[in-house]
Amino acid sequence: MKKGKTSIMPLGDRVLVRPFSEDEKSKKSPSGIIIPDTVEKERSGEGEVIAVGPGKRGDDGKIIPMEVKKGDHILFSKYGYEEVKMEEEEYYIINESSILAVVK
Repeated sequence: MKKGKTSIMPLGDRVLVRPFSEDEKSKKSPSGIIIPDTVEKERSGEGEVIAVGPGKRGDDGKIIPMEVKKGDHILFSKYGYEEVKMEEEEYYIINESSILAVVK
């Protein structure tokens, strides 16, 4: 095994996400509503896509391409992910169906 940085490549229609830290999240919504501290204590429902799998295999056997790409800022379901920790960094592995939106 080679020494150095380890990488994670998601399989199927899974996405590797780095959740945003509290500092990266805005304390004010885009419409100007101030978000209370109690909401901020919850786990982040947004993050950056780090890697994507090839896509889901359809009934015809063909791969359905992913709609998200590396670098996208996404919103995702707070309960639809698996936590993984690599080299002291926390990541989530999420099915594409748990991604709610891409923020532009």
